[in-house]
Amino acid sequence: MYDKDVFKKAFEEYDIIVAVFATGIVVRDIAPLLKDKWTDPAVVVVDSNLSFAIPLLGGHHGANDTARRIAYLGAVPVITTATEVHQKNSVEGIASSMGCDIVNKDSTKTVNCALLEQDVEVLELRGPKIVKVDDDVSVLKRKRQDDN
Repeated sequence: MYDKDVFKKAFEEYDIIVAVFATGIVVRDIAPLLKDKWTDPAVVVVDSNLSFAIPLLGGHHGANDTARRIAYLGAVPVITTATEVHQKNSVEGIASSMGCDIVNKDSTKTVNCALLEQDVEVLELRGPKIVKVDDDVSVLKRKRQDDN
């Protein structure tokens, strides 16, 4: 149910929010709550006729997948993240599929842009090692078993 603090409460409690509202209402209500793409929850807006599921926030962080799941109810998922629109994987998707966290999150914008233009090699190093990388290299670290 809608009240003036519904999104504030949802941002504090959930990783993914599905909002059956007009996009404008959601944008205005969540704007003051936004911090960054790594801590904000994924947000999918669905119209009340269940025609469209729009990943508004956090496409690479669960919103695109959620919109696709909602498609089974008849909604058209409106995916706009560049990597997915061009059928390319993202750093976030690669990290997730490998069970890893991204160590240097600032690198993902540059590397995702590179993934649109070329194949980017994924290297696996086993330690002990010391790795020095440039800003345009995303570093993934395996999640510890007890983190799952």
